[in-house]
Amino acid sequence: MQFQPAIPTCGTEVPSSREWIHEIKYDGFRLIVHKDGVHLLTAMTGRSAIHGQHDDEVQLYAFDVLAMDGEDLRRLPLTMRKPHLARLLARRPDGIFAAPFEQGEIGPDLFGAACRMGLEGLVSKHRDRAYRGGRCAHWIEIKNRKHPAMSRVMDAFELREHCR
Repeated sequence: MQFQPAIPTCGTEVPSSREWIHEIKYDGFRLIVHKDGVHLLTAMTGRSAIHGQHDDEVQLYAFDVLAMDGEDLRRLPLTMRKPHLARLLARRPDGIFAAPFEQGEIGPDLFGAACRMGLEGLVSKHRDRAYRGGRCAHWIEIKNRKHPAMSRVMDAFELREHCR
C-alpha cells in the first residue's frame, strides 16, 4: 500500500464543536510503518536509532493507524481508527504511546493551555472523516506564535524576502 501523508491546513482559530478531536502538536517526524509495525517501532527505539546517551528520553507518540493486519483502514473515520491504534499499542514496547487527544468544545481551552506550557500548538481533526493524503481542510493546525519554532520559521521567511 502507498501512503501519502495528510497535511493539515494552517488555521487561526481552534474548532470548538463536538465533531473535532484535538491533539497536541509535537516537534518530530512522520513514520509510516509497513506490515510488521511494532517490530519496526521497537527497532526505532533501540540504541542504533537514538545514539546512546538520550535513550531514556526518547518517546514515540502514534496519532493514527492507516493499515493493520493487511487491511487498509484509511476509509474508516478517525473515531474508528483510534481504537485500532489503541489495540495495536496495547502491548507496546517502552517508549511508544498512543498520543492522547480530547474531543469537542474543549479545543480552544486546550490550545490556551498548550501555549502556556510552551508547546508548539494543536492539530484538530474532524472525527468523522476518512484519512486523505495531501492538504486537507478536515485537519487544522494552530501554532503557538510564541513557540521557538515560530521564530525560526519567521527568520527563514524574512531571510528569503531579503534575498529577492
